Amino acid sequence: MSKLLLPTSTAGSLPKPVWLAEPEKLWSPWKLSGDALIEAKQDALLVSLQEQLSAGIDIVSDGEQTRQHFVTTFIEHLDGVDFNQRETVRIRNRYDASVPTVVGAVSRPKSVFVDDAKFLRQHTDKPIKWALPGPMTMIDTLYDAHYKSREKLAWEFAKILNEEAKELEAAGVDIIQFDEPAFNVFFDEVNDWGVATLERAIEGLKCETAVHICYGYGIEANNNWKKTLGNEWRQYEESFPKLQASNIDIISLECQNSHVPMDLIELIRGKKVMVGAIDVATNAIETPDAVADTLRKALQFVDADKLYPCTNCGMAPLSRAVARGKLEALAAGAAIVRAELS
Repeated sequence: MSKLLLPTSTAGSLPKPVWLAEPEKLWSPWKLSGDALIEAKQDALLVSLQEQLSAGIDIVSDGEQTRQHFVTTFIEHLDGVDFNQRETVRIRNRYDASVPTVVGAVSRPKSVFVDDAKFLRQHTDKPIKWALPGPMTMIDTLYDAHYKSREKLAWEFAKILNEEAKELEAAGVDIIQFDEPAFNVFFDEVNDWGVATLERAIEGLKCETAVHICYGYGIEANNNWKKTLGNEWRQYEESFPKLQASNIDIISLECQNSHVPMDLIELIRGKKVMVGAIDVATNAIETPDAVADTLRKALQFVDADKLYPCTNCGMAPLSRAVARGKLEALAAGAAIVRAELS
């Protein structure tokens, strides 16, 4: 992985096949159950892997085919959370959602994704990146009736995530990514304890670690929120200085079609940077030249050997055809710039 210049990857989710779940929809229920569902999830994982390989993606993932949602699927495997006792909360100050309730001490009775990671590892020699929800984003997707402290619950989740991450590393995962879109919203908490809990989650890991901070899936609530942010999106300015001083290896951010000033990347100079060069909030497929242009702009602020072309966010709400086209554009755009650099 380190030998390849500008290795490409996705931020996380890819669309699910129509036979597994309703496509282009978050939290889509499974169409199967029992052993048939297990087999179908593995089939979908293999399809997702093949689409990444066919497109020319260098660092592959599971495409999150075995989970309904990037946060709640992890949480539903934990003790202390009641999915039948639900409350409506405001998610990242953006939209209301019915969420499960923390009713007791949270713990992880067994691994959540390790079997899936082992299955993926068996079917590819490519570097694997595995996404987990970050502590702050987890607490923002729950109603807490037990700890009654966002910080206390985040520290508990950080400990649980660390247990899972260590087992994923042992299963052959090369990069473990923590998704923290909440870092673009709760700035005081990010700096008071958010980055610290993230570092607790990566404690003792020898594989590479990443944090993915985006402006969200291309869904209506997120798109409407973006319209309120003005001509310059400077949220990264709040968290990047603390992350630059952290032990996180890679920082993943949104750049394509966003109003993020590219020079903010200077704040994390020295870190590896996953530059989002694919917009997931539109069905328009980028041209390779558009991707290349985004990467060239980023190269003013990050060394070439530390730039990892990526998508802005997950692509679960998109059609498979659109996602496939965007993956191909990402790989082709990176190839253009790679050729220029060499």
